[in-house]
Amino acid sequence: MAAPQDRGRVAAVLGPTNTGKTRYAIERMLAHADGMIGLPLRLLAREVYDKVVREKGVASAALITGEERIAPETARYLVCTTEAMPLDRRTAFLAVDEIQLCADPDRGHVFTNRLLHARGLHETLFLGADTMRGMVKRHAPGAEILYRERLSTLSYAGHRKLTKLPKRTAIVAFSAEEVYAIAELIRRQRGGAAVVMGALSPRTRNAQVELYQSGEVDFLVATDAIGMGLNMDVDHVAFASRQKFDGRRSRGLRADEIAQIAGRAGRFRTDGAFGETGECPILNEETVRRVQEHAFEPIVAIEWRHERLDFESVTALIVSLERPPEVPGLTRIRNAVDEETLKRVAREPEIEGRAHGAAAVRRLWDACLMPDFRKATLDEHARLVSRIAQSLLSAKGVLPEEWVRRELDGLDRVDGDLDALQSRIAHARTWTYAANRADWLARPDLIRERARAVEDKLSDALHQALTQRFIDRRTSALVRGLKRDEALLAGVSAAGEVTVEGHFVGRLEGLQFYPDPEALGREGKAVRGAAERALAPEVSRRLWAYAKEERFCLGLKGDVSFQGAALARLVPSPDPLQPKIALIGAPSGDLRGQEALRARIQAWLRQEAERRLQPLLRLRSAMEDPASTPGIRGLAFRLWENAGALDRAAVAAEIACLSGQDRMALASLGFRLGRVSVFAPGLATSKAARLWCVLRAAGRAPEFLPPHSGRTLRAEKGPLPEWPILAAGGYRAAGPILIRMDRLERLVASLHHPTKEQELQALAAIAGVDEAVMPGLLKALGYWRRGGADGAPLRWRPRRGARKPVAVPTQGGATPFAALEELLTPPRPKP
Repeated sequence: MAAPQDRGRVAAVLGPTNTGKTRYAIERMLAHADGMIGLPLRLLAREVYDKVVREKGVASAALITGEERIAPETARYLVCTTEAMPLDRRTAFLAVDEIQLCADPDRGHVFTNRLLHARGLHETLFLGADTMRGMVKRHAPGAEILYRERLSTLSYAGHRKLTKLPKRTAIVAFSAEEVYAIAELIRRQRGGAAVVMGALSPRTRNAQVELYQSGEVDFLVATDAIGMGLNMDVDHVAFASRQKFDGRRSRGLRADEIAQIAGRAGRFRTDGAFGETGECPILNEETVRRVQEHAFEPIVAIEWRHERLDFESVTALIVSLERPPEVPGLTRIRNAVDEETLKRVAREPEIEGRAHGAAAVRRLWDACLMPDFRKATLDEHARLVSRIAQSLLSAKGVLPEEWVRRELDGLDRVDGDLDALQSRIAHARTWTYAANRADWLARPDLIRERARAVEDKLSDALHQALTQRFIDRRTSALVRGLKRDEALLAGVSAAGEVTVEGHFVGRLEGLQFYPDPEALGREGKAVRGAAERALAPEVSRRLWAYAKEERFCLGLKGDVSFQGAALARLVPSPDPLQPKIALIGAPSGDLRGQEALRARIQAWLRQEAERRLQPLLRLRSAMEDPASTPGIRGLAFRLWENAGALDRAAVAAEIACLSGQDRMALASLGFRLGRVSVFAPGLATSKAARLWCVLRAAGRAPEFLPPHSGRTLRAEKGPLPEWPILAAGGYRAAGPILIRMDRLERLVASLHHPTKEQELQALAAIAGVDEAVMPGLLKALGYWRRGGADGAPLRWRPRRGARKPVAVPTQGGATPFAALEELLTPPRPKP
């Protein structure tokens, strides 16, 4: 394959980013009478077009892309995307930017075609990375190689936290989810970020870049879309990830790709830096060296497709597409979307019957060349191409205008989230592309205008949605206020609404500041810092005021509140009767005030314990009292370890060893040696038992909380709580029945007196259950029925060997309190 006969100068301007290659090409083009430049991105083409317009006037410039065409007849300078370059027009100057994209697996064959065949009459420039030096020498013999040094230094800054990144930083990620998550975090902590992704329309990307360039935000979150020549004032590039999906597989970035993106840092003579952030792995020293020294493996093969396709038939076209190269260093492009789409569409009967002759096959191929803006599956894309091709191959030879308008009308709405707006823009770009094919529509100008209006409307809506979601002007103002030396102006309304510097930021409840969830979210550290600093005087005042109060409330989860506002919570300690206190909120309050409030709450808890839990206090004293007998100390220790109650049968040996004086001492502590339990009747009352359960849980929800009424409960299913948990509430189990200990003692006492009280109805009243439940309850207690016939009194006697209730099941661990609420149901009421 011979290179074209060049009549003018051919040069390759190679080097890293920020070397002024593109600027040099523009200057050279404008020095000629006419010229053409091919650029890799529509957005970059628009930027260069605007420069040419400023230099030469709108009548002298043309913009030609797949989706946009501004081409006055007087235009002398054509600014194009590389794919859209009209090579049938010869110009004095021609340039192709980012020529290293010859190796790109998706678009490389287009750039290779330009390298091999596109020439200006007097001057041709290929711009790109130095890795293309060998390929340029081989495939453009005689080309002059011009190497340009980077105008500024690019240094490695290492890993930094997202919250510690310097201003004018571009943060790079490789998925929309990552980009949005990082932008949301930056919004909450640093005031906001602009977003740039390849999926955005050029209009939206331009608007987002302008937010950054104007200084309204100091951070940019982007995909590798920023790596291709977008000119921005970036000082630092931080990689949040280096793993990307290239359309075929997920892979790590190569060193040259890292350099292409990192090279966006630093403008002209201003030095730049790059590094990592978030969970991105640290770069190894060798990669850092190669990026800084621009030392990369040369490109040894570039993608290629035969330039002379055979349109005699679909089969001939496919054969020519699959023709292998004859020159070393060229690799036939494989799995290209347009080629795979052709193979699918050509098999359809509607297409197969119409695609005859060179003109029809060429028209079919034009339809297959339509880019997949929607990033749909290949089958979905092929279905759309097939419908377009059928219309183009019909008798009318154009797309039905009614169909295209109906599609655009369906896209002409701005509701939905970011993904929905981006999806509609992608669909709109499909019809913008179709409208820019002059022979695809009967009235292309009208459809082009309609498609452009829909795309612009959606792009503006997407820009507005991105701005609203990722730029918080209120947060930005508060962060700036933190940097001032003077105090921030804060106010707290009677309803607890907090404003700082005139901005509503949340609510102050008790001592705790709650940020506005819609404005700040869970990561609003910067705003909370501003609010807490501004609220310090008010919080200190409240601390001292609460420290003088006497009527606190202890919640079921161990929270201490005053008039509905939570002030503190219990923290576990070795002695449940003396829990530690952790204040809720007040980090910026007066330290002495914090200590005063903690001391006041602890004093209040001691008073409550002395009022309701006196048997436990006396029990603890007996354990520590040297005057207590060994029998009392041993039993006291067992009671303390088991939450203040014991199964009598389990300690029968210890009880047998107690002297009469010991029994009197135990009674003086408030404990009773019952028939089935050793317990303190004073602790079985609902208020005392509930307080004891909450203190033992110490900041957690109790696994069992006795009802206020002290009623008997019945477990329908599942394991029951272990002994200490039930015992703390004054209850114990008898089979599936949970019965308060003092009630159980009365029931068992009645069973030992042969009176009418042993009738089931009377026993059920004592037990607090339905009469039908009693046989099962008595059986669980180990009693059997005796007598009751011919007027004889009914007797219940313990079975031989049965001296205690059935043991409490413990398999499966303790049951959470919330589950126990559903597990336990009150007995059915008596009919």
